Amino acid sequence: MQQLGTPLSDEEYHQFFRFLQTAHRASNACLFRMLYGCQNPLIQRLDKYENHGVIPEGPICSELPGTPLFPDFCNFSFYRCLRKRYFIKV
Repeated sequence: MQQLGTPLSDEEYHQFFRFLQTAHRASNACLFRMLYGCQNPLIQRLDKYENHGVIPEGPICSELPGTPLFPDFCNFSFYRCLRKRYFIKV
């Protein structure tokens, strides 16, 4: 069992984003996040699922060279949406 608040494994990410395999679907999910924010219950449910039941509090480390920290998971998620880099993990 994974520790609460840890990111999904590579296989779990594959399952998590399976319904977002096309850029169109992924951008729709990001648009929903941008319209309704990270406090929306659906967005929070997705964020919790992505992190084994807990939305991590900041700061958030990333695998991005030159952008190692984000103040919180919401900012990290918005960054992924804006850059269309949906599969970047923390």
